[in-house]
Amino acid sequence: MAVILSTDADFNTLLQNNPKVVVKYFADWCGNCKLFAPKFRRMSESPDFEGVTFIDVNAETNPEARKLANVDNLPFFATFENGKLVSGTATSLEPVVTELINKIK
Repeated sequence: MAVILSTDADFNTLLQNNPKVVVKYFADWCGNCKLFAPKFRRMSESPDFEGVTFIDVNAETNPEARKLANVDNLPFFATFENGKLVSGTATSLEPVVTELINKIK
């Protein structure tokens, strides 16, 4: 599945319509965010994460989505299950993101 680019306008709808979601919060100026983008895309296409929806959110232009996950640094990854925040952390390490996702699989 491709990574969905979300905004405040559709973020809550995506959370409600997809039972298992991982969100990458980024900013255009964030170098580590850009470096992680291909990894996140690859993860979204992996059969290991089938059933998990992958979403990108620009943290600078979407304050409501950012507040829902308590984003405090970038890149920041958050997992949601049935519309509720499960966990979140600022990291640029793929094994940490994998661990987050595995908690909702």
